[in-house]
Amino acid sequence: MKFQPERLIQLRESLGISKAAAARKLNMSAMGYGRYERGEREPSFQTVSFIANAFNTTTDYLYGLSDKPKCETITISASDEPELFALVQSIKNDDSQTRRLLEYYKQLTAMKQ
Repeated sequence: MKFQPERLIQLRESLGISKAAAARKLNMSAMGYGRYERGEREPSFQTVSFIANAFNTTTDYLYGLSDKPKCETITISASDEPELFALVQSIKNDDSQTRRLLEYYKQLTAMKQ
C-alpha cells in the first residue's frame, strides 16, 4: 500500500483550499504538508487516517485502493457523541422506529429548503 499524493492534491483542490489552509486544517506545518503532496515523504497510517477524517474521505482512496473519494460510512463514538450513539443503538434493531425517524428527518430537511 502506497500513499497517493495526487489524491491528496485532488481532495484539497476539490475543497477549494490552499496548501497553507490544508496544513492548518491538519494542524501541521506547511512544509510538512507540502512534502506529502510532492511525494517526498510517506505519511504514517495514523496520519493518513487523520487526513482522511479531516477531508471527509477514506484511507482506501488516499492509498489508491478505491476510486470513491467520499466516505460511505460514519463512525459514531459513544465517548464523543453519546446521545447520537444512544439513538443509533436504540433504532438498530427496530425497523418501525427507524422508519419514523427517517420520515421525521425528511420533514425537517424539507423545512430547511
